[in-house]
Amino acid sequence: MNQNRNTAPKTEPICPPGPPMSPTGAIIFDMDGVLTDSEWFIAEAGRLMFWETHRVEITHGDFKDFMGMGENRFLGGVAEKYRIPGFEIERDKERTYAIYVDLIKGKLKPMPGAVEFVRSCKDQACKGQACKDQACEGRTSEGGAPAALKIAVATSTDYIKMMANLEAIGLAQGVFDALVNGLEVERRKPFPDLFLEAAKRLGVEPGRCWVVEDSVSGVAAAKAAGMRCLGLTTTTTAEAIRSRGADLVVKDLSAVRVEDLL
Repeated sequence: MNQNRNTAPKTEPICPPGPPMSPTGAIIFDMDGVLTDSEWFIAEAGRLMFWETHRVEITHGDFKDFMGMGENRFLGGVAEKYRIPGFEIERDKERTYAIYVDLIKGKLKPMPGAVEFVRSCKDQACKGQACKDQACEGRTSEGGAPAALKIAVATSTDYIKMMANLEAIGLAQGVFDALVNGLEVERRKPFPDLFLEAAKRLGVEPGRCWVVEDSVSGVAAAKAAGMRCLGLTTTTTAEAIRSRGADLVVKDLSAVRVEDLL
């Protein structure tokens, strides 16, 4: 009887292929368009604030050019556009946030797959001792145990809105290893400051980080930081995301596995 020991099907390595010298150590998430979508709520809060405080009628469309730039520019840009006298950024922003927090109660929802993906990250580590693929070498911690994946949020928004959003979608308490908001860096996207600060706090080299982004400025910031980028087409076209150098493009976090980034 002829027994051919070479006919067994080949199996894929446990860990997905990747650059041997840059194993993934962290995943950094943008907020809006990635974890949740608060665009309507913050625009409505701003609209109500401008009418209540200044008796100026603003539309949601007036905020479009300032989305993703942080609330100082979000509100300040509209105030400049309409030359609103008496506009005071700290006072008016505080009132906008108060309205915003009330608006999102029970209404702000996570983006598809976002909560599940983040929670998968919490338990994800490369099974280095079992994986024979060269790409997995170096993914273990000192002592040989699997190296835990770290996760962070890095968003242009202020601390108050960041925490309100995370609370609303059930990801506030002890989920992320680091949180960076727009008030903590000098420059916002497309500059890399937010993501570099997140990597610093995580203690992970930029080249070992993935950034999850949905905007062209965010993708540009990730690449400027020397990080790999997962682009989502939740708010932007795939073509626009790819044009800025996204390494992988999917519709949202329901269409990708954590293992795909390791």
